Amino acid sequence: MKRTMLLPVVSLALCLAACGEGSVDRVERARAEIAAMELGAARVDLAAALDEKGDDAELLTLLAGVQLRLGDGDGADATARRLEQLGRGGPELARIKAEATLLRGRPEDALALLGNDNTPGAWRIRAAAKSALGDSNGALDALRRGAAAGGDALLLRDYARFLIDARDLDGADQQVAALARIQPDGFDALMLSADIASRRGRMADAHTVLERAAKRYPRVPDPWIARATVYDMQGKLDEAVAMTARAAAIAPDDPRVIDLKVQFASMKGEWEKVRTILSKDEAKLEPTSANALSYAEAMLQLGHPEQARAMFQRALTRSPNNPYSRLMLAQAQLATGDAAAAYATVRPLSDSVLAGPRELELAEKAARAIDSADAATLRERLASAKQSAAQDLSRKGQAAFDKEDWNSAVAAYAQLAQMGEDAEVLKRLALALSHAGRTDEAIAAADRARTLRPEDPDTVYMAGYVRAAAGRDRAMALSLLRQASQADPGNAQFKRSLARYSDPGGA
Repeated sequence: MKRTMLLPVVSLALCLAACGEGSVDRVERARAEIAAMELGAARVDLAAALDEKGDDAELLTLLAGVQLRLGDGDGADATARRLEQLGRGGPELARIKAEATLLRGRPEDALALLGNDNTPGAWRIRAAAKSALGDSNGALDALRRGAAAGGDALLLRDYARFLIDARDLDGADQQVAALARIQPDGFDALMLSADIASRRGRMADAHTVLERAAKRYPRVPDPWIARATVYDMQGKLDEAVAMTARAAAIAPDDPRVIDLKVQFASMKGEWEKVRTILSKDEAKLEPTSANALSYAEAMLQLGHPEQARAMFQRALTRSPNNPYSRLMLAQAQLATGDAAAAYATVRPLSDSVLAGPRELELAEKAARAIDSADAATLRERLASAKQSAAQDLSRKGQAAFDKEDWNSAVAAYAQLAQMGEDAEVLKRLALALSHAGRTDEAIAAADRARTLRPEDPDTVYMAGYVRAAAGRDRAMALSLLRQASQADPGNAQFKRSLARYSDPGGA
């Protein structure tokens, strides 16, 4: 895990008594900043206090906790070495060193440093290390052991996040409730509660919780970032942009704020703005990242199709099932005069029953450019798609998903499935049927989707998930979940669902 929680704040009475007046002020301010989640400022104040007074075990321990929360493994490791030079040792220092080692990308060494420590903090770090090693079963076991070892806010936070990723929102709710009892109105409890509410489609509840978080933690951008995301989910772009501006006023250089600026500028078609934001970091962009794809589209829209084509080709090579990359690569290919390549690229999208006007229009242009007989059929489909019942049903199905109105989702996707067999439609239908308690139909739909796309990890996962969620055919369910996880080893949801359902005891 890249982000870890702060170690418990230890008593500073002895060190404060020995510090000069400047150090006292800085330490008191740092404690207030930690309580307000202003961790960057706290790190600066603690470092300044240590520079003035010299190394002090209590202050160094506090600084290490801040560094760990900020994901600064190198800094925490250096602080741990300073503690060792003062003669400090024991389990607390071992936990600091283990978490710092984990943040520095050495999970196996982190596990070794923990030894036989059975405190909740040690179990939390073990869970993070197991996750880093791809052992979701081991991570879940560690989280459960840690919860049994005693109420610990940091562990409960990580436990809730794990269950959210595994789609076990009820289980996550239980951990958040326990966390809120330990830290009423605490930062993590508020943010996790809002996350769960938004995933359940309870957007008003999410905004209410995030408003409370913003008032409680006024110098932290996270509540505003989360509200921007919720508004985006609601399709309220102007409100999302306004929330992003509130976050930017607090932390203009926060990568999450920059990501949102790029996302919303792309949605508004403000391509010059996108290029301005991202051009300085072009060489560092991960090809499949949202920012890289937005930058590539900006290049296309601003008259640089060859550059865009190269970027979209890299993205599609890395992620062959990404429909956006496929569509945009075809558009770039057409813009560079390679209509044959464009048509071959877009066909998997335009042949689908879910194809919309954008996919069909691009396919029709490419087919016409190469004098394909398919052009006439595509032209007819394009005209029909503008008033298409399939598109209306697709919108209704997605809206029902967002609100967790499973019966309406079933109705929408069942009608879509009748218009022609499509793996994506059947996959969504299977999930809706599963949530609606119609297990046999869910399994049938998922299996049919897997038959249509047998090599797709998503369809394999869904066939396993609907069985596991219903407690049906456990051996086959786990086999399918394992197969999906192996096919897409970077997918945390696949791994955590496998871990969640591999243990018959449940979450």
